[in-house]
Amino acid sequence: MSRRLFFRLWLAFVGLALAHPGAAASDPLAEALALPTAGALTGAAEAPLFAWVENAAGVRNIWVGARGQPARRLTAFAWDDGLQLYDLAFSRDGSSLAFVAGGDEEYPDEEDLPNPAAAADAPAQQVFIVPAAGGAPLLVGRGHSPVFSPDGQRIAFTRRSEVWLWSRGGEARPLAKVDGRITRLAWSPDGARLLLSENRGEHGHVAVLEADGGGLRYLDPGLGQSVEPVFSPDGREVAFIRYLSPPQGAAHDVGTYWSIRVAEVASGRARTLWTAPAGRGGRYAGTRSRNLFWSRDGHILFPWERTGWMHVYAIDAARGGEARALTSGAFEVETFLLGGDRTSLIYAANDGDIDRRRIWRRPIAGGQAIRLGGRDSTMLFYPAVAGDSVGAIATDVARPAHAVLLDERASPLGTASAAQGFIAPEAVTFRAADGMEIRGQFFRGRGEGRRPALVYIHGGPRRQMLLGFHPSRYYSNAYIMNQQLAARGYHVLVVNYRGGTGHGLAFRDAPDTGREGASEYRDILAAGRWLEARSDVDPARIGSWGGSWGGYLTALALARDSDLFASGVDLHGVHSLLRPVPNSLSPEAQERARQIQWESSPLGAIDRWRSPVLLIHGDDDRNVDFSQSLVLARELSARGIPYRELVFPNERHSFFRHDSWLQSLRATMDFLDHTLMRRQPLQ
Repeated sequence: MSRRLFFRLWLAFVGLALAHPGAAASDPLAEALALPTAGALTGAAEAPLFAWVENAAGVRNIWVGARGQPARRLTAFAWDDGLQLYDLAFSRDGSSLAFVAGGDEEYPDEEDLPNPAAAADAPAQQVFIVPAAGGAPLLVGRGHSPVFSPDGQRIAFTRRSEVWLWSRGGEARPLAKVDGRITRLAWSPDGARLLLSENRGEHGHVAVLEADGGGLRYLDPGLGQSVEPVFSPDGREVAFIRYLSPPQGAAHDVGTYWSIRVAEVASGRARTLWTAPAGRGGRYAGTRSRNLFWSRDGHILFPWERTGWMHVYAIDAARGGEARALTSGAFEVETFLLGGDRTSLIYAANDGDIDRRRIWRRPIAGGQAIRLGGRDSTMLFYPAVAGDSVGAIATDVARPAHAVLLDERASPLGTASAAQGFIAPEAVTFRAADGMEIRGQFFRGRGEGRRPALVYIHGGPRRQMLLGFHPSRYYSNAYIMNQQLAARGYHVLVVNYRGGTGHGLAFRDAPDTGREGASEYRDILAAGRWLEARSDVDPARIGSWGGSWGGYLTALALARDSDLFASGVDLHGVHSLLRPVPNSLSPEAQERARQIQWESSPLGAIDRWRSPVLLIHGDDDRNVDFSQSLVLARELSARGIPYRELVFPNERHSFFRHDSWLQSLRATMDFLDHTLMRRQPLQ
């Protein structure tokens, strides 16, 4: 354990930890950003007890709660130093909780760990165990992804490409080392072995590992990726998904690229249980949760887009046959899991309201879906099961993500603070030049007369913005910013452009997006024209802002259409889409592909760029390389295009520190006020 982290934990559990600093009441942006947000909700298998991570002004702590009991804080961290808490896992009886402190949840196997607070003793990535009733955490070892054995006496976890095993009263020891990244580590029902998926880049395998150190065996290795392994209820078989990535340029209605395989653990013999037919759903796509479950009554549940929408299907694990739809309709299932009885399906979806999320339960054997958590305007995400209880993460127009129990209504398990003065965004639709219908949310700016206006562009691009707080802290902060901009007098149009989720397969996989032609920019341009045509918008004061892929599209808007977009804020955007093309293409096709990549890039149109821009980037970004902003700044300087810059040393893509977010959004507000509200030139 690092000295710094040990000292922090010691302070916390002798009662000397300091309370986190409150936000200044006179600063509405700071006050809203400091509201607690919850995530990483998990439940105990055999006890109605939930745990989650709460982030309050950058100070992260773990809480536990249950029906009829006040929530309790298990940790007492007190600094905004960017230390992440994640990978929460209960023992089956709920008496102990394992968690990870430090590192990067998105990139957990890096040697170069994040250190956004520039501490002299950089935080390590460490697995801890803590009694759910309270007490000092015990260090298990360095690594991530802890899972308890069925009896709760051991914890398996991963450390880069190794599997480690810790036993109560003992020290952690390595069990096996592989060549790829380990995911989906799980115990067999009898606790005798471990199951894992190993990603080796362009291919991957499923393996079982004897917990007594007896070695590792690969099950049915093959070409392509083998993912989402799950034990049968008796532990004798393993099911998993195997898929191939389609070749570049392949038609969407041909080819069959994935299947469900079942392998016997003892013999290794494998069979194909089901193969996706060609056509819609012939390419593998998963949800934002686990994607394969084996029910108690012998059904395997999996996601499939056969109808053009992401739905859950069931197939008999012994006999195979036709897959049976458990959900259907013009909506998408975002996450799903088995109920506590393991004979029911629980899922989150935008059924009945494409811009919101709700949660339902239905029997696998058949019957009607029942909506959980009441019927008010609360949105519900990421269901979790704890014994016979179901919890979720909830948001609405004024309350950011918080943990709730899904009883007759969505009853908060812990803190559910509300922002003051927030307005309900309006659902709007408009059409791009090619006829594509685009949905968005409109934040009406306060004030009379013609107002400045902004197009907000989300990242991903596999995302969807909603009619309220987003469960992601990144987009929760963006929602707060859009509310503050509206309160300041800006009209803000949030665009759910093609390539995003929530609107079906055809929308998500729309042709010629990104480096294949940037067709999604048509939707951003249409959003700008929609604002321009409004009688309450000043057409000379329209700008855009966004992060990541939203930064890319903001930069593309400024490069291609400075006559419309007078200013922009580009957070860690992509500015050159050039990258190697597959060697399966002919030399001529490779050259055409690279030319399209260049023409789809902001740098490809930079000679038309005239509008001022604010560039914001952390220089330890692992999603969008910092060089993307460096290159753009050089090209802007060479052409005399005005820009401001804000750089965060040691910060990652999503800004681990609260203070980085606060500085970024304050700088964004100041820049937009300068260039749009007051229309002053940059010096």
